[in-house]
Amino acid sequence: MHRVIVLDNLAPEGLNLLRTAADVQCDVRTGLAGEQLSEVLAEYDGAICRSGVRITSEILKGNRRLKAIVRAGVGTDNIDRAAATRSGIVVMNTPTGNTLSTAEHTFALMLALSRNVYPAYQSLIQGNWDRKRYTGSQIADKVLGIVGLGRVGQEVAQRAKAFAMRVVGYDPFISSDRAAELGVELVETVDMMLSEIDYLTVHTPLNSETKNLISTREIDLLKPGARLVNCARGGIYDEEALAEGLRSGKLSGVALDVFPNEPCTASPLFGMDGVLCTPHLGASTEEAQIQVAVEAVQLLVRYFETGEIRHAVNVAAVDPKTLAGLRGHLDVAYRLGIAMAQLHRGTASTCRIHYRGEVAEKDTKLLSAAFCAGLIERAMDEEVNIVNSEILLRERGIELIEECSSDKGAFTNSIVTSIETDQSTDTLGGTLFGNDMPRLFRVGEYRLEAYLDGILFIFHHNDVPGIIGTVGTIFGSHRINIAQMAVGRTGPKGRAVGVLNLDGYPPAEAIDEVLADKEIESAHVIELPPTGDLPEWMK
Repeated sequence: MHRVIVLDNLAPEGLNLLRTAADVQCDVRTGLAGEQLSEVLAEYDGAICRSGVRITSEILKGNRRLKAIVRAGVGTDNIDRAAATRSGIVVMNTPTGNTLSTAEHTFALMLALSRNVYPAYQSLIQGNWDRKRYTGSQIADKVLGIVGLGRVGQEVAQRAKAFAMRVVGYDPFISSDRAAELGVELVETVDMMLSEIDYLTVHTPLNSETKNLISTREIDLLKPGARLVNCARGGIYDEEALAEGLRSGKLSGVALDVFPNEPCTASPLFGMDGVLCTPHLGASTEEAQIQVAVEAVQLLVRYFETGEIRHAVNVAAVDPKTLAGLRGHLDVAYRLGIAMAQLHRGTASTCRIHYRGEVAEKDTKLLSAAFCAGLIERAMDEEVNIVNSEILLRERGIELIEECSSDKGAFTNSIVTSIETDQSTDTLGGTLFGNDMPRLFRVGEYRLEAYLDGILFIFHHNDVPGIIGTVGTIFGSHRINIAQMAVGRTGPKGRAVGVLNLDGYPPAEAIDEVLADKEIESAHVIELPPTGDLPEWMK
């Protein structure tokens, strides 16, 4: 008999399903924290929670019984996944249950902003009848910009088309064909859409690339009178910049369902004209609560019945022996994916992965999944690992092609990846030295050898004297140390590529100075994990 504890309020449909499951005994105990929570969890085989409980490393310390935790929802920030992994506890979530509810709430906020629903009602209850003051704006024939075309973003796009809106979207990992099916016009950068959109909504994760994605500079680029909505993650919009945009009249409205720190009871936006905020209600519908509750119970019951692991956020559905034998090559593939995500330009349509030598005889499906995980993890609003990465990539209309050859070539093993976009085909090749030393050996058509970790500065240039010295001098003047250097070229006085491993991230001024040299064609900064730093699912 498996003992399961429910730590937060769960929809009755989920509880009933859990109570009728064979070989499962369940208890509901909410409001637990600290030492009491730690002691209680030590008595159970599985746990289901939402966001109301925090399961920290201290809570899990010494726990030898708990086998699985399921979050009835998407975010798992309230669970220390690293500590769970160290304790052998599988952490799963329910990434699809909230999709429709969040998309609908996005539209509810958009419509309420456009028709001044909240201030008009407030005026009514104060005894006023002022129709002219609350004249609104229809959304038909307006332009909606969507940043992030994952599950929620795609649902929003479909609803926008039903409202006769023109939809412009940015997502580096959705194919042109899939965008066309949705009726979305793709742009290459967020900046490119800002001057023409009437509404903006974001559906991305919060990370170093999306934090303050919309701030003062971006608001200056917006079409006057634009309205902004965020039902994704707090912090993607800079709240201080939004407040200033409203005060200046550049923005007509702002609607937020999420905030950098929650619960949130104070914001520079609260009380301002043109603002509508809700307390993270995107998933708060009866239907969504039922769906995530039922899915959470099904995940846990199937895990106990058959050992099936689905929607895991900290471990892969791979036996430890297989994982250990592949770890070095998985690390290479994963790092190539991260690098390619930052290098490629345009709208992706096809990914190709060529395995050569000894690695071609291994489980290449897992290796391809590791590449996909690195490629899309920063673009997704859900957890990505080698269990779900290929599916998520294909959902965006991107084709994945594997090729294998047993001949070794210049290396005992090699993985060459390429991405075909509407602008170009970008190629990176990696190999493994020893058991745990990933190396970059190919950039486009050029051969070289560089460390595949930390900060990489990749620049294409004409092969003329003084280029390396010029770049080194520029970085030196900005106190950026060069730890390693590699150069690949087609031949004397032709074109070449340089790869520098840097000890720090170069400032924009340094990059601009490098690009000012007429012999340098392009430059990219690639940020990779430090050597030996592996994602939880690879450990």
